Amino acid sequence: MLGEGIIKGMAETARNFVGSYVTKERMITVEYPEARIPQHQAARNFPFLVFDGKDPELGLRCVACQICEKECPPQCIYIVKSKDKKPDHIGKPQFYPAVFDIDTSVCMSCQICVEVCPFEAIKMDTEYELSTTDRFDQLLMRKADLAKSNEYYQQIHPTEASEVDARLNAEKAKAEAKAKAEAEAKAKAAALKAAAPQAAPLAGKT
Repeated sequence: MLGEGIIKGMAETARNFVGSYVTKERMITVEYPEARIPQHQAARNFPFLVFDGKDPELGLRCVACQICEKECPPQCIYIVKSKDKKPDHIGKPQFYPAVFDIDTSVCMSCQICVEVCPFEAIKMDTEYELSTTDRFDQLLMRKADLAKSNEYYQQIHPTEASEVDARLNAEKAKAEAKAKAEAEAKAKAAALKAAAPQAAPLAGKT
């Protein structure tokens, strides 16, 4: 039939038009900014730094290994490594970033920094309301701006965050068990060494 495709297309358009007024799933327009469409777990925009606990300085997972800085395609990450060390999430002394900047005007949200990070320290945010009147300094996100709590990470990416927490807790438990075993072995060796001089004179008398 001549024009059958046009008629089907117009019918589909009419169905969508009417459905957008009566079916909630078909209502694609929201009254932004009063109303917002919830972000999907897989949504990603710009990176942020994860910290554990309440203090973003003491709990920052980043150890300034600078892998993300080297692997970043547009080279929008700038890191200065500290000269001293602090304990990481498993108690091991590590370096930390004295400076950690990301230029969001250059970042292309590729997520390569997240994929190469061996410490689960950098993740992708879902925040997209970053408009500013200054496209230079205000789009340069510094460490204080980038640091966000693990609780925030769990809110925006609950499934991924749970898997990461489980893995980090397992590593921490393994490290603690190893440290405990080493301490017990040292204590046992010290006890045997202390008892050895006392046994030597008795052996000479016999």
